[in-house]
Amino acid sequence: MSVFTHLVAELGRLLEPVLAQSATAAAIVLFTVLVRLALHPLSRAAFRGATPVAGCLPVLLQLPVFFVMYHAFSSAEVGGKANELLGHRLLAAPLGSRWTEALGEGGLFGAQGLVFLGLFAAIAVVAAWSAVRGRRAAAVAAEAAAAAAAAPKKAAAAKKAGAAKKAAAAKKAGAPKKAGAGAGAGAGVMAEVSAEQQEVMRKLGGVLPLLSFGTLITAAVVPLAAGLYLVTTTAWSVAERAWLQYRKERAQERSEQPAEQAAEQSVDGGVRSSL
Repeated sequence: MSVFTHLVAELGRLLEPVLAQSATAAAIVLFTVLVRLALHPLSRAAFRGATPVAGCLPVLLQLPVFFVMYHAFSSAEVGGKANELLGHRLLAAPLGSRWTEALGEGGLFGAQGLVFLGLFAAIAVVAAWSAVRGRRAAAVAAEAAAAAAAAPKKAAAAKKAGAAKKAAAAKKAGAPKKAGAGAGAGAGVMAEVSAEQQEVMRKLGGVLPLLSFGTLITAAVVPLAAGLYLVTTTAWSVAERAWLQYRKERAQERSEQPAEQAAEQSVDGGVRSSL
């Protein structure tokens, strides 16, 4: 932990000429960004679904950093010496203070209370952004599941229609009639299973995005420095996922364009040959 406190203190000294007493708070934000940059390859692999473990590693690797941050701004001594980080502030609020202590110093709208309200507002904005994106992703997944469920049903209907035509033709020819009931039953089972899956996805899509607001509860009980870490890493996670999704969509658009151009060229070639 002494290594962490030394690193944050040195970053704070570098930023002090510009940010004065809030330099250490900015150093915590910068330290969090450096941690997330180091974990970006794992986050990218998790987004692509490379391995099942990849999705858990970025979260698990951040837990020790968060606990070190928590203890660094909760301990009066570090390495047998007085903890110098406890004297640093973000505006009027000490980085080691908690919301309950800020309420006791001046109330909800006191100097320290306003700092925590600003932190809570930033976390709420990030959580709302995450919730909106989560609901959209759930809606897209539900549409994809519905389309996947409709495809076998349509294929079964077409197969059933073909079987009916064959049966009619066989009847005219005097052959015994054979029913194709198996396809219809299979389609019914697929439709039932897909309906259950869609219902589960709909419920999860309504609940999971709300979990991002749980960060507000954590920020209310941990030191202000740990709250800064939480809002920074949460904002990074949402922005990182949005960027990766954007790049994925752009890559899909580029891959679809050559196919569309080839189709247009084949149509143009057919028209010209007919002329």
